[in-house]
Amino acid sequence: MLKIAISQQNYHIGNFSANIEKMIGAIRQAEAAGVDLLVFSELSVCGYPARDFLEFEDFIRQCYAAVDTLCQHTDKVAVIIGCPQRNPRKEGKDLFNAAWLLEKGRVKAVAQKTCLPTYDVFDEYRYFEPAFEWNVIPFKGRKIALTICEDIWALDENPLYRVCPMDELIKAGPDLMINISASPFDYDHDEDRKEVVRANVLAYKLPMVYCNAVGSQTEVVFDGGSLVYNASGELVRELKYFEEDFAIVDLDDSMFLTGGSSVVARKLDKEMRVSKVKDPEMIIPYLTDPNNMRQIHAALVLGIRDYFEKMGFSKAILGSSGGIDSAVTLAIACEALGKENVRAVLMPSGYSTSHSVDDAVQLSRNLGNPYDIIPIAPVYDAFLSTLSPIFKDLPFGIAEENIQSRTRGNLLMAIANKFGYILLNTSNKSELSTGYGTLYGDMAGGLGVLGDLYKMQVFAMARYINRNGEIIPENIIVKPPSAELRPGQKDSDSLPPYDLLDKVLYQYIEKHQGPQEIIAMGIDAALVNRVLKLVNSNEYKRNQFCPIIRVSAKAFGVGRRMPIVGKYLS
Repeated sequence: MLKIAISQQNYHIGNFSANIEKMIGAIRQAEAAGVDLLVFSELSVCGYPARDFLEFEDFIRQCYAAVDTLCQHTDKVAVIIGCPQRNPRKEGKDLFNAAWLLEKGRVKAVAQKTCLPTYDVFDEYRYFEPAFEWNVIPFKGRKIALTICEDIWALDENPLYRVCPMDELIKAGPDLMINISASPFDYDHDEDRKEVVRANVLAYKLPMVYCNAVGSQTEVVFDGGSLVYNASGELVRELKYFEEDFAIVDLDDSMFLTGGSSVVARKLDKEMRVSKVKDPEMIIPYLTDPNNMRQIHAALVLGIRDYFEKMGFSKAILGSSGGIDSAVTLAIACEALGKENVRAVLMPSGYSTSHSVDDAVQLSRNLGNPYDIIPIAPVYDAFLSTLSPIFKDLPFGIAEENIQSRTRGNLLMAIANKFGYILLNTSNKSELSTGYGTLYGDMAGGLGVLGDLYKMQVFAMARYINRNGEIIPENIIVKPPSAELRPGQKDSDSLPPYDLLDKVLYQYIEKHQGPQEIIAMGIDAALVNRVLKLVNSNEYKRNQFCPIIRVSAKAFGVGRRMPIVGKYLS
């Protein structure tokens, strides 16, 4: 019998001392429990994704030094870690993404990653060379097939990769699969991961130990949920989601028995990497599904908390308008950082309604966070007076509207600079998609909290936050959205209804559907063409936006790379 432990940990990229200390702590815990083998996640030594840090030789030297340090703690328990490995061949990239087995003070074996994802937020072929060879690793009478993350995703009828490493490893007769992973969260993807692990187990008739990363690295959130399946495809152990966890599993003879189970693997294909919603009428119900809201809420809390802790900040500030976006952002930030560490600033103008101020005040009273009220009329009037010789008698328009938004942005950044806050941006994905925002105004910020949530999801998130009682005042949720930059302004003056807009945006952004496919769903052609033109002509705005916490299969930022200067659909 093998006693295997999984340590699902939250690493800090490039913080070798902290990462090593955390891993040594888990090794001691495993030693005390009489564990044979302890498994960590992908690139655990340096953190994932290390990106261009991997191009620095000093960074790689520190990775190797960390391996040497960890080796010193393997007298009683063997460990599997993730760490870059130098490529001894002149041909190809200089590094492998590797899994290292350390035992009795030395490196016993190393397995290199074969399938290097280069899509969405992944860019591994920029840094790593695919594996050249595949060998099982003998360990205490068993033979281990050791793979890394994407290596187990090549098992489908239309794979992204020409080589499936498990097809090569199975030739050597392994007894056990171990996969170390850094698989990010998105609400389109969570169940797919379990299906992929199960499919591998059923295909190769071997048990699998799967260790995933947890924690947020700027915009990418890793949700943990490490898994153990027996050879019959039955789930034996599932670790916590969105938090660190440690679990021990005894791999006795029953774990290696096949048959006697009714478990059937789902068919796998490339569609697993994009949304699976086929019926356009189900898009909004799917996006706003309560289970999705629960997971997204946990991801956003973790995303905010880790961003602040890993950057060395503790306090946040945001503009509180009495609208739903700022309300949801404020509520989530208070949960992530503590209500005393989140400062709301209400900045009414002459176009702000009295109930917006009242709603924003009531929200902060419900949450218990500090807030200030700073009317912007004096600053706004000073801008207009200064610009009057240039503006002359031209009619009120978008310039005057944006001055209000930029006044608020300046005030927020001034307070943030003075007191060491990070400004949280409150723009949602529907607004960012269509360019409905002001550069250097309401688009200012250090971290985008709602930038990967469509407007209909923001409404659903408000309901989720209020699931146990009213936190966000009902009036904030039910009133028509408005930027309040001119008399009687409503979002619907400039944009289609959000339930229709989000349906079009989701098809285009997440599912990569073109105008003809979307029109064929029964949506007005003029509206579709208008919306897609707005999306593509506002890429320059999004390119200047802050990092966005990613919760979907296709978020704005590093995972969506579009030309700024382009003619397609614009």
